[in-house]
Amino acid sequence: MSEDQPPSSRTRRKRWVDRIGQLFSGEPQDMEDLIDVLREARENRLLDTDTLTMIEGVLQVNQLRVRDIMIPRVQMIVVPHDAELDTILPLVMESGHSRYPVIEDDRSKIIGILLIKDLLQQLMHNKKLLVKDIMRPACVVPESKRLNVLLKELRTNGNHMAIIVDEYGQTSGLVSIEDILEQIVGEIEDEHDEPEDEGYIFRRNDTEYMIKALAPMEEFDDYFQTQLATNEYDTLGGFIVSQLEHMPKKGETLEVDNMRFEVVRADTRRVHLVKLKLIDH
Repeated sequence: MSEDQPPSSRTRRKRWVDRIGQLFSGEPQDMEDLIDVLREARENRLLDTDTLTMIEGVLQVNQLRVRDIMIPRVQMIVVPHDAELDTILPLVMESGHSRYPVIEDDRSKIIGILLIKDLLQQLMHNKKLLVKDIMRPACVVPESKRLNVLLKELRTNGNHMAIIVDEYGQTSGLVSIEDILEQIVGEIEDEHDEPEDEGYIFRRNDTEYMIKALAPMEEFDDYFQTQLATNEYDTLGGFIVSQLEHMPKKGETLEVDNMRFEVVRADTRRVHLVKLKLIDH
């Protein structure tokens, strides 16, 4: 530890390290105590907001079960087992997924998984093959399985998708490895996701703006002629979380100077969209 640090800084750091030591060397503590220690570390600038969010995501994955994040059966895009390969191309091109559950006669019965890389390879040779001829076995797990356990199993077995069944063995949904990772790192966009309009800040009228939470604070300051950016956070979402000192829910507000921020869209881990109202005092 540098001797150039002021005594108050060294004291805060030592107190935090002592708490970490007590946490892991003493009696078992509950999850809230652990979160409190980590948030104190952020306040002391030992962790930044993004790092804390990821750690909280890891802890959350240990508590959640697959039923909490699965895509429901009614929203699943599936392909019939007896379809010829070339007949499903329009569906594949429109949806843009890399894997599809394969159904038999009943939509609730999944009998395999179709990988698009297998489809493309076979289309070069025999378009008259059926989906069931090239599908792969499905990984089937119960709704009650913990997310962290499923993540380990998917990584070990090399699978990227699991079919979820209820207590009666009926298909209730699916979970991909990407769905689990998004609980830790936030939304993962790829080239098949719907493109969003360019830019971060959208003017609605003279006093109202819609702003993506990923807007860099430097860009925000340039646009609104403010000086809110610091080294503690990089984005508008990070700024709001830092000011409120917790992950806000939809509808929560924050007033800074002549600006009122309202969280328009957020999940348990990240702010996504914010409305800004310029107000007169």
